[in-house]
Amino acid sequence: MPLGPSQVIRSLDSAPGASAGIEIEDGEKRMAWSTQQLADLAGTTVKTVRHYHQVGLLDEPERARNGYKQYQTSHLVRLLQVKRMSDLGISLAQIRALATSTLDTDASIAVLDAELEASIERLQRVRAELALLLRYRAPLDTPTPFAHSADGLPEKYRGLLTVYSRVLNEPALHDTSDLLNEPDEASEPFESLTDESDDRAIDDVAQLLAVSMAAHRERFPWASDLRSAQRTKGNLAQEALSSAVVDAFNHGQLRALARANEIVRKADTVNDETL
Repeated sequence: MPLGPSQVIRSLDSAPGASAGIEIEDGEKRMAWSTQQLADLAGTTVKTVRHYHQVGLLDEPERARNGYKQYQTSHLVRLLQVKRMSDLGISLAQIRALATSTLDTDASIAVLDAELEASIERLQRVRAELALLLRYRAPLDTPTPFAHSADGLPEKYRGLLTVYSRVLNEPALHDTSDLLNEPDEASEPFESLTDESDDRAIDDVAQLLAVSMAAHRERFPWASDLRSAQRTKGNLAQEALSSAVVDAFNHGQLRALARANEIVRKADTVNDETL
């Protein structure tokens, strides 16, 4: 059965220290708490109380003649209310908005519940991604699609994959991740190229790369035109990809990539003319 006012009052009559901190002025009972006392009563800190003042969640109290703040019951009630909502995961901005919201209580709770549900889903997704990174011992900044292949990759390649993760769509990212974990005859010779590599060495590697590139394009049609696999249309994404590639490889490797691309294009042209 709900408690009535008189029952609540009677339940306090015998409470230890029930009259502590109460001053009698002109026949009225008036609370007079300092900031520290208010914080202690609410189970929070003075810093938090002051912050709530700053963000407009708690009204400033009147001051005594000596300049000390005199907090009243209304301040304690409001502080406890804010703390309660904060404990429920409601942000201070949301609590402030609720004070001026035209929504009824049920509607406000429904809105907050939907926002919390979205937050929980995001946190669960983050936990799953962290578990994946931990499983494959991948660096924390590794894009999720490349978690299982990032361990041991040089920083320059991880930077390239990071740009890929922003520019390419999900299917292309997963295809690229699969390719990273497959053996490639051209990989070792390509890695051995330097800025000083001669034309013959570059051409030999380019021939190997061209075989791999042709196979990749046949397997993944988007590889023939990266623009078709971009998250957004326009030249900006293409420029980002090109810049990332230039930064990731040395001059010899870039020459081999350009030569391999030329070989594949010529082969495509011959095939088109044959058809």
